[in-house]
Amino acid sequence: MRLEQKHWRLLRRLTLIAFFALVSWLLVSRAKSIEWDKVLQSLHHFQPQTIALASAAALASYLVYSCVDLFARAYTGKAIPRVLSMAIAFVSYAFNLNLGSLVGSIGFRYRLYSRFGVAPELIGRIVGLSLVTNWSGYFLVAGIAFLLRFVELPEGWHLGTVGLQFCGGGLLLTISAYVAMCAFSKRRSWTIRGSELTLPSVRTAFAQIVLSSVNWLLIAAVLFVLFERRIDYPTVLAVFLLSSIAGAATHIPAGLGVTEAVFLSLLGTRMPHHELLAAIFAYRGIYYLGPLVLGFFLYLLLEARARRIRVSDLPVAEAPAVDARTITQH
Repeated sequence: MRLEQKHWRLLRRLTLIAFFALVSWLLVSRAKSIEWDKVLQSLHHFQPQTIALASAAALASYLVYSCVDLFARAYTGKAIPRVLSMAIAFVSYAFNLNLGSLVGSIGFRYRLYSRFGVAPELIGRIVGLSLVTNWSGYFLVAGIAFLLRFVELPEGWHLGTVGLQFCGGGLLLTISAYVAMCAFSKRRSWTIRGSELTLPSVRTAFAQIVLSSVNWLLIAAVLFVLFERRIDYPTVLAVFLLSSIAGAATHIPAGLGVTEAVFLSLLGTRMPHHELLAAIFAYRGIYYLGPLVLGFFLYLLLEARARRIRVSDLPVAEAPAVDARTITQH
């Protein structure tokens, strides 16, 4: 038994070292790819009040997103305090935006929740619920923006403005179907590739959509402020939503290059290119790099707290038989 414990401890240490090595390598690689001089120049281009307002919108967005994991309280119960869940969500989001979902949304959630005694199968549910919450708001906001033609696609784009309207309608139908399933489906859970997916109550579904929608609107507000209101907000919102789905489709962390290409293609006639790029560089500095630094130090604090608190001191969250309709009571 003692030999097995030693092997288990050694495996845990090796896993931790490998995780830190991977994150460190990704951070260094990401830092080398950033044109820091252009980021600083773009920030110097703006008035202090503009940077302050954009930073306030970014902070509000991160605070809103940090509430995403609170929907999983029915899974973790009181094993994880609310503030701790929000901190884990903040760290995961910051790293997800900069390094991709495999490292951020999945890797850091598994690492941190497991450090505080949450069972792996429950962490999988938390990850799944966070993904659904995030994209539920996108489906609603993008569906409305595309259906109402907040932006006109230029000639030569294969999709076309009418095609984009159909996409918007499809997104709204999808999110409506999700709400309907939460309200009326008799079957509440499915097992897909070994992971159990559970439908929340309809009340929780609405809360998910509202929270996520506010987050997407706040992110677009950061860009709107940095464009110094020279482009109307609905247009900025629609272009941002298009760039987001394009970045997700290409699997490029932070949508590096994709965001710039979409904005230049759709708004290049509305603003000089150098000013448009300056605003996007400032956006990356405020919304991506700043929170990444903060998230890194917050992650270290969480690791330090996990060392001080023994797992046995927290009520370990076993896989409970949760009635999905009562999730909002937590």
